[in-house]
Amino acid sequence: MRFPLLLLLSFLSLFYIPAAAQQDYFFPDKSNFDPNIPTPEEFLGYGIGDFHTRHDRLVAYFYELAEKSDKVHIQEIGKTYEQRPMIVATITAKGNYDDLENIRQEHLRLTDPAASISSFEEMPVIIQLGYNVHGNEPSSSEAAMLTAWYLTASQEPEVLEYLEKAVIFIEPVLNPDGRDRHTTWANMHRGFPPVADPLDREHNEAWPGGRVNHYWFDLNRDWLPLVHVESKARLNFYHKWYPNVVTDFHEMGTNSTYFFEPTKPHGSENPIIPRENYDQLNNLLAPYFADAMDEIGSLYFTKEVFDNSYPGYGSTYPDIQGGLGLVFEQASSRGHLQESIHGEVSFAFTIRNHLVNSLATLKATVENKDIFLRHQKDFFESAMEQARNNSAKGYVFSDGGDPNRAKAFMDLLLRHKIRVYEAGGNVKSGRENFSAANSFIVPGEQPQFRMVATMFDTVTKFHDSLFYDTTAWSMVHAYGLPSSPLNSRQLRNSNLGQQIDSTFLKAEEFPVEKSNYAYIFNWESYNAPAVLQELLKHDLITKTAFKPLSLQTQNGVEEFSYGSILVPVAMQKMPSAEIHELLQRLAAEHQISIEAVSSGLSSTGIDLGSGNFEKIEKPKPLMLIGEGVSLYEAGEVWHLLDSKLNMPLPKVDLLDFNRIKLQDYNELIMVNGSYGLLKDKDVDKIKSWVEQGGTLIVQKGAVKWAAEKGLLPEDLIIKKDSLAKEEMKGQRFDFASAAEREGPKLIGGSIYRTDLDNSHPLGFGYRDRELMVYRNSNLFVNPAENPYSTVAVYKEDPLVSGYVSEENLEKLPGTASIFVHGLGAGRVISFVDNPNFRGTWFGTNKLFFNALFFGPLIDVPNLVE
Repeated sequence: MRFPLLLLLSFLSLFYIPAAAQQDYFFPDKSNFDPNIPTPEEFLGYGIGDFHTRHDRLVAYFYELAEKSDKVHIQEIGKTYEQRPMIVATITAKGNYDDLENIRQEHLRLTDPAASISSFEEMPVIIQLGYNVHGNEPSSSEAAMLTAWYLTASQEPEVLEYLEKAVIFIEPVLNPDGRDRHTTWANMHRGFPPVADPLDREHNEAWPGGRVNHYWFDLNRDWLPLVHVESKARLNFYHKWYPNVVTDFHEMGTNSTYFFEPTKPHGSENPIIPRENYDQLNNLLAPYFADAMDEIGSLYFTKEVFDNSYPGYGSTYPDIQGGLGLVFEQASSRGHLQESIHGEVSFAFTIRNHLVNSLATLKATVENKDIFLRHQKDFFESAMEQARNNSAKGYVFSDGGDPNRAKAFMDLLLRHKIRVYEAGGNVKSGRENFSAANSFIVPGEQPQFRMVATMFDTVTKFHDSLFYDTTAWSMVHAYGLPSSPLNSRQLRNSNLGQQIDSTFLKAEEFPVEKSNYAYIFNWESYNAPAVLQELLKHDLITKTAFKPLSLQTQNGVEEFSYGSILVPVAMQKMPSAEIHELLQRLAAEHQISIEAVSSGLSSTGIDLGSGNFEKIEKPKPLMLIGEGVSLYEAGEVWHLLDSKLNMPLPKVDLLDFNRIKLQDYNELIMVNGSYGLLKDKDVDKIKSWVEQGGTLIVQKGAVKWAAEKGLLPEDLIIKKDSLAKEEMKGQRFDFASAAEREGPKLIGGSIYRTDLDNSHPLGFGYRDRELMVYRNSNLFVNPAENPYSTVAVYKEDPLVSGYVSEENLEKLPGTASIFVHGLGAGRVISFVDNPNFRGTWFGTNKLFFNALFFGPLIDVPNLVE
């Protein structure tokens, strides 16, 4: 039986596509192509969709296009942790490329509220097509190759117009490390013919999967915090151009169809972004996407899910820069061919849907380019007006006693092009006093006002109660820095000092005097744990202060708080001259003050030979990973120890637990997870190890697991309210209201005040008792029965920023955030909240450092009857 070609192509739209039919499948009715430009199929040696393309081959194809055409130019903007190149292809008319720097400088005038632009007619629009930020959502990178070939090879007048009126950037792979992890998996398990059974191994990656980068982070959440090398490189490129339209292509569940913007309206939109972005621009482009999908017969939906609230998305950050970010979601084949409720979904089918929407984006943007250019100019002008009308005219923050943390925060502000100034005088705001010596001011009235508000403002009232991601992102709280908004009078009287630039962040001189007796440094600096780790790596004897003291130093009498680190000289195996040389290097490298002392007699407090100085044991941590364990939280710990401490961290799969000799380690880390793969004998092994002196560090879901397994008192966990369930009996609710009723009961991510015992080893290094923590779980824990065990509890008025239901907010005050439970000669350290959220909570990282370095020293005091 023979089918007409068009009927055959329609029939095969969901199925595996033979290579011979690919040209007509991806580009029906388009034949006017330059034969000198090789197709992806010709270059790769297989049809697009036949295999998943490795990152190096994908990059090579883009370089091939640049070799064959003067329309294409490649630049490497960075490298990943695994040293894969991050490339951006510039595709535009030769005349535009020859004048590219002038085009860039003219385009940047759109971001200057003071610049006057009389006409947008001759100005090219800037389009950035970004693909594959989640490595195991691979169809978009294949579409990127087809899009690049089409723009390069097509001789159609419409395409030539795109190149004349636009500068097009294509970043084919935003997450190269994750992509190659998934590519290898999909190709190595591919069947010939492909297997469509969803249970086949090809469609079910092993933990951690390819979604994440090298450190198991979601790069689509990192545009704001900029923790990773990929994001820093990408944002550096972004701010050179300020694109007008930015795409963000994804995949979702196989049984879905296709999603394009508008996203869910109102409550899930970012309130700082002008309504024009949502009401005009999104609706302007939607018909183009609909037409493209209608033409090939693909189903789609809009508005029902996803959000534009969190500024760290690749589809939201551009909205706060006067552009338009667009998210696309395609039902995934999770391999080469998979069964779905709509039939078999092929890899080629998923690629084609992303391809037609890539081309629709170009068409829509070019045809409406003046609207996008004018929108960007108006955006930055309205930012100044919005700043003038805002109640907070600026913000002040101090280093909180830790200049290194403040510098890290200022580096973040500068990367986002936010203007920061030294305080020219003392500032009083509310009940807080900010000294000019260590405070900084961020005026609101600047082009990046909306990013300023993003960094400093707190929001607790929302139009909606259902959220796709976090509802709090105030970065000044994530860094744990004291801050306050300023009114007009306060800002006017604050006398702005010198503007901060990158030179402010450069290394300072931190000379260390030589001592033959001892050295000491405070634990308050964020970088102090890295110094301690280096000292322990050199097998130096170090001690930490369990009581405060003051000492005569070369700089006079200085105070040293809880946790200060003592390095006695005489008892070391290393010669004193080498100790001094090492400490000089570490002080300069980590920018901290290390004081030389010549006498063990203190001015106040404990002397240096006191028993309240306890010897620190070198951490030998191990972390359990694998199925059932949060790959994000495991990655956060791994990245923290690598990047901040230079501390190697063994990561052992739960399936290999029987091979672990726990006595080789002194700390066991278990982040959020179910740990169902651990058997009763494994739990007994952990319990015996703790009782013999081990330190178990558990986080979130692992706290609950430990209580269920008898490693913690089970009554610490607050059960769900059974009374509320009784009251619900007999009630009826409409089926359609389930999401609106049940969704708000979850704590999706918000910031809270806790009261921290800063005399406890886990609280060492914190000046203030009030500590902001990030919470994104519904785990509620009673304070420990022993009053010395609970390190941090939620305050009476805990909410700082973000959404939480009234029901959950009422439960929080007085419940535990951190506690320690003694078990035999060891202890279980419990973090109810994640102190390392997304690698950016500098304000609570110290809690985790303390658990590593001081955990084995914690002996929970006994109560005297």
